[in-house]
Amino acid sequence: MKNLPPRKAGEPDDRSGSNRQLDVPWRRKEKLDMRPPRSIFAILAIVVIGGILLFIASRFFYFLAPVEQNEVGVQFRNGQIAAVVGPGLYSDAGLYVELKTINQSSIPFTVQDDEIITSDKQRVGVIVNGDIFRPTIAQADLIRSNWASYSDIYISDTAAKGRVEALARQAMKVCVGQRTFENNVIGSARDELRTCIDDELSKLATNYALQINNVTVPNIILSPEVQGLLDEITKSRLETEKADQDRLRAEAQALAEQAKQRGEVAVAQARIQEEAKQQTVLAQLEKDKLLAQSAVIETQKANDLLGARKDLEINTARALAAAEKAKADLANNLALAEMYDSFPTFLQLQIATQNAAALKQTDKIIFTPEGTAPTIVLPGPGIVPTINTNPDKTNPGNTNGGVSP
Repeated sequence: MKNLPPRKAGEPDDRSGSNRQLDVPWRRKEKLDMRPPRSIFAILAIVVIGGILLFIASRFFYFLAPVEQNEVGVQFRNGQIAAVVGPGLYSDAGLYVELKTINQSSIPFTVQDDEIITSDKQRVGVIVNGDIFRPTIAQADLIRSNWASYSDIYISDTAAKGRVEALARQAMKVCVGQRTFENNVIGSARDELRTCIDDELSKLATNYALQINNVTVPNIILSPEVQGLLDEITKSRLETEKADQDRLRAEAQALAEQAKQRGEVAVAQARIQEEAKQQTVLAQLEKDKLLAQSAVIETQKANDLLGARKDLEINTARALAAAEKAKADLANNLALAEMYDSFPTFLQLQIATQNAAALKQTDKIIFTPEGTAPTIVLPGPGIVPTINTNPDKTNPGNTNGGVSP
């Protein structure tokens, strides 16, 4: 065993007892290897120094800092507002330059006040909901003028909600306190209460350039005692209303029965009157029908009589016309008859003239004594003698003809 090195003054002697260890060379080398290298310390120092320098440098420039679509940017230079900008990417360099953003999204809030005294000394609780909206790019002047006082409200949602909730409690106390219990709780009064709180809260928030929208009063909180009293009042009111309704229903039924009876009587009277009226109308119609038929018959007879008269006049005229026509047709014959009657010789002359006119050259005249009948021989085969009745064409002077051998 090697000799141990001498112990220095004040150094604990751990070489005795069970904790004694041998100080061998390989163990001293292991202790030296467990120490961190100096390069790690250097890297850590560089990172820390770089972070400090970057933090300090960030006060003098920013590069491509984004302003989102739902944000408004506020650019600072030398600790003062340089510009209020809309969405985009921005860069700047200078002394104490900075870009802060105002979120334009709505911030919902809910306020509950369990004890508010009404004008008639009743206690009610009210819950109010709504949305908070910060100033927009169109309200850049308000942002500039109010930044020094209310920048925490524009940047922190918690600060904005806390401030608006306090304002909402104030508005709730004002609106509920100036109304009676019934005007705050029952029926459409809650809409009036909501409108009052909305108007009062918006008026108070205007001082901070905040806009309050979508205000609602979802619930009215009542204590158990008040709820019990309201239930009793409601029950009593319902019983009273039911009694009134029963009375009104009985009166209405009686009036309806009377009206029904009067209606039945009126219907019977109307039926009788209508039947009499209809019978009168039917009788008048029948009378008018008979008068019309009589008028038709008289008119028909008058027409027939007029037709007969016209036919008689026409036939008489036709007979007169026929007689006149006959007289005109027989006028010549009547005149000749008077002449023949007055002049018999003229009659004989006319007879002879007519007889002569009736004879032709081929006609033959046979004169016989009065009282005898002539014998007439007609030519034909086997009959002789035959008298040639044709004239001799070769001897025109011979007109008597000859006898054939």
